[in-house]
Amino acid sequence: MTTITPFDMSRLGEWRPAGRFPVERSRSIAYAEATNDPIRSHLDGTYAPPLFAVVAAIDPLVAAIRSIVPPDAVMRGVHGEQDMIFHRPIVPGETLEVRSIGVGVRVRSSGTVAIVKAEIRGERGDLVNEQWMSYFVRGVIAEGDAGEGMPEQGDRGSGEAEPRTCVQTIDEDQTFRYADASGDRMPIHLDADVARSVGLPGIIVHGLCTMAFTSHAVINSFADGDPTRLRRHFVRFAGILEPGQAITTTLRKADGGPPQAILFETRAANGDLVIRDGLAEIAG
Repeated sequence: MTTITPFDMSRLGEWRPAGRFPVERSRSIAYAEATNDPIRSHLDGTYAPPLFAVVAAIDPLVAAIRSIVPPDAVMRGVHGEQDMIFHRPIVPGETLEVRSIGVGVRVRSSGTVAIVKAEIRGERGDLVNEQWMSYFVRGVIAEGDAGEGMPEQGDRGSGEAEPRTCVQTIDEDQTFRYADASGDRMPIHLDADVARSVGLPGIIVHGLCTMAFTSHAVINSFADGDPTRLRRHFVRFAGILEPGQAITTTLRKADGGPPQAILFETRAANGDLVIRDGLAEIAG
């Protein structure tokens, strides 16, 4: 049943106070290991994996969502999209400054999308990472659109006729390892009974963990294994993924550039679409 519920539009465009996030080398390496990261400079702690920026920003992003979405509607939401811009790699040992903001609200026929943004800066104030998250609240209709939407994707064409593919394996214990490294301990990723109680087939994989897997596919397929060349990574979450499956990411070079745009999608072993409309940008 759809209900009309007031979202707090007054909080849109209001930066929340910045917090500090120390980048521990051990945690950065643990995150790489928890996402089956094959990139040596991540596993040895030279750089944090690109998706580690989510670990630094997730609490501020959630706080921004809670400032907009009514309290009784927050638990009805799902992560819709994630768009990340990388200005430079995160280096273990540094301390980051992270702040977040409510960007906008978009009404859909079956619910409402809240859009939030996080900004990460280094110790000298340099911009390290920007990321946007859309949060779709099912069955709850806001009073109307407000603020801004997600960043534009642009018309990239259909991409190369012959795609590249990357097959990766999601381990049976992937969600437990990812929860420890990321701090995301939502019960649906750890407790099969809880997952089934909300209509899921069992434990499901964190969407951001799957996104990390796709970043490896992009970097190794189009950046010669050099993570410093990744400039943007966008995904639209399309379906659930259970542990213990292989996933296949299909990637194509898009028209135009530089930077070189890569279009991709990811499917589970049973053929179900897990990530769609993926877009990455690679520096030359």
